[in-house]
Order: sequence, then structure tokens, then C-alpha cells
Amino acid sequence: MRQDIPATVLLDSPCHLYEGVFPGTSCCLDNSCPGIDAGTVTGTTSGLRDHLGYWLRRLSDEVHGRFEKELARHDVTVSQWAVLVTVHRGDAVTTREVARFIDIDPGAVSRLVDRLAAKGLITREPDPASRRSLRLTLTETGRELVPRLAEIADRNDAYFFGALEPGTRAQLEARIRQLLAEDHHPAGDGPAAPPPQNRKTRP
Repeated sequence: MRQDIPATVLLDSPCHLYEGVFPGTSCCLDNSCPGIDAGTVTGTTSGLRDHLGYWLRRLSDEVHGRFEKELARHDVTVSQWAVLVTVHRGDAVTTREVARFIDIDPGAVSRLVDRLAAKGLITREPDPASRRSLRLTLTETGRELVPRLAEIADRNDAYFFGALEPGTRAQLEARIRQLLAEDHHPAGDGPAAPPPQNRKTRP
């Protein structure tokens, strides 16, 4: 069953293929044809695999899925690992700081910490710098576990990206960081929205 063809098609589309084949079809000589979108013409609509985001999502799913299976042997999820290694390295030491660092909702981090505390891997202690904050600290068990999990993370990273030349990898990482840091808010639509803090994460 053929797709419907608009009565008028843009000049930059293969309209000569339609004229004489589908009665009533004519070419538009400029881009001012009312109600016509070049994307509606058969063959001009971009497909799923034409989008870089599709491939990035697939790669992310592969990297995440393999890592998740390895961590499951230690009864830790990827999200819990993110909290553990962040606190272990001192990149962030309060719930709110961790939430900002790994870019998820503070409430989600709090729930992750609850589960890690129940496993005996992390504790909450009063923060000397703020009476309203609790400082996250790894237990001895947590401190011993993180290096082993870090080795798993390194192996998983090497599994997917080890074939890249160091320079290529550095350029790729730099470009990804640049894209994430850029303001993609449409011009004229007001200030850019703040970074999302409500991402769902597996506890």
C-alpha cells in the first residue's frame, strides 16, 4: 500500500518522480508552499537510525547492562556504585552534594543511601560544617569493597572502549563533555532551564 503523496511537493524533493504518476501533483518553485513540510514526502523523513542519539542510547544501554550484571554479584546496583565511589573519592560528601555530582534527585540519593546503610556500607554522621547536613562516610566494609568494584568498572570500560587510541578517546570524552555543558535552549525562548534533578534511578 503506497503512502499518500501531498498534492504539492517542494522543489528540493524528488517531485519529478511524482508528476505524471500521481494525478494532481505539481512542484513548488520555492519554500513558500503553505502547509507543506519536506519531511512529509516519502524518502525524506529521517529514520530512527539516522539519529546519533539513538546510537548513543544503545551504547549506553550496553555499557550499563554489562556493568550492572557484574555488580549484581556483589549485591550492588549501578546507582549505588555511583554513590559509593563518589563518597569514597571525596567528590561529594553530603546527600545534596552527591545528588548534584551524579545529577539525580536528592530524594533518590537519600533512598540509595538508606539501602547502602542497611547493607552496612555507608553511614550518616553530623557535618561539622553545617548543623542541617549529614556527612556520608563509608564503613570499613564499604571502603574495602569500593576498590574491587572500581576494578570491575575499569574492566567494563576497557571492554567497550579499550580499542580506541588514547588520543581518540580523549577527543571523544572532551566532545561529549562539551555537548553536555553547552546551552541547548532555543534562542529567544528565555533563559536555559536548570539541570534536571528528578531523574529516576534504580535503588
